[in-house]
Amino acid sequence: MISSALIVSSVDACRAQCVEFADRASQLELDTFVKSPSSLLERLRNDKEKLRYRLATYIATNPSVLPSVQTLISASASTDRSSIGAALRIAEGRCTSKKPDAARKIRDFVQRIGDLNVQAGYSAAGEDDPGVQAQSQDKGAAQPPRGTGLLDGEWKTKLANPFKPVPIPQ
Repeated sequence: MISSALIVSSVDACRAQCVEFADRASQLELDTFVKSPSSLLERLRNDKEKLRYRLATYIATNPSVLPSVQTLISASASTDRSSIGAALRIAEGRCTSKKPDAARKIRDFVQRIGDLNVQAGYSAAGEDDPGVQAQSQDKGAAQPPRGTGLLDGEWKTKLANPFKPVPIPQ
């Protein structure tokens, strides 16, 4: 009985994901975030960019973490809330083409929040980054800016894929 419940929950989690396997957050990271959303703020202290993209990865991996995002918003300072809003916009852009229902769920969540800082960050993410704006309207996943370096990843310790197609603005 318990094993069948675990299988069903893992199948549901697989269907909820908006991003490719390599771009997903691990189940351990998601579980840690759900149990203690403020731990993300503690780990990524004073690094708004990492907060933005890490949270966007969590949401795009499994949009059912949105209640934990609500808890995170309540626990965060107003300066972090705009990064949370931007993360929501990035996650929505990643989900738009593969899981439009998940993108709609994220958009509805932002509208229900009522926090001006979150909504400002959400709006600014689309205006500041034309890639996010264009992709949230009609194309694939919004990725963190790659820069011109050869290193990739959160800590810039992995070699970037030199053969990855370059997104062309429409």
